[in-house]
Order: sequence, then structure tokens, then C-alpha cells
Amino acid sequence: MKPERVFRIGAISASVFVNEVDGEGGKRTVRNVNLQRRYKDGEEWKSSSSFSLPDLPTAIAVLNLAFEHLVGQEAVIES
Repeated sequence: MKPERVFRIGAISASVFVNEVDGEGGKRTVRNVNLQRRYKDGEEWKSSSSFSLPDLPTAIAVLNLAFEHLVGQEAVIES
């Protein structure tokens, strides 16, 4: 499944995935965020969901971008 959006700063990214789920009121859209850090092991690129202390400010910034996107997509506008 391809993400709806990917927010990346350096080696850290947050991918937003859209899923349709069945609920009491019928189908609804749910968005989930996957946070990862890419790193190179020799010649091979790998991903990790583990973050060191210096990674945390960047992870927080990337998550904030994803959060703003989710709020914009899921906000209810009333007239």
C-alpha cells in the first residue's frame, strides 16, 4: 500500500496511510502514521523504529508535520 503523504527531514520520515474501516455508522476513513529512521549498513539501506536522543527533535518535527496534515484532512467544517 502506498502512503498518502510522506514527511521527511534528513533520515527520519513519517508516512501517512489511509484505511477504510467498517464501524457502527458504516465505513469511515482512518489515517495512521508510521515513523521511521533510515540508516546505511555497509552498502544497504535499512529502516528502524528506534530513535536516539539526538534523533528526537527531528522525529518530533516530522510528527508535527504529519499531525498538521491529519488535522487538515479530518477536520469537520460546519456552516
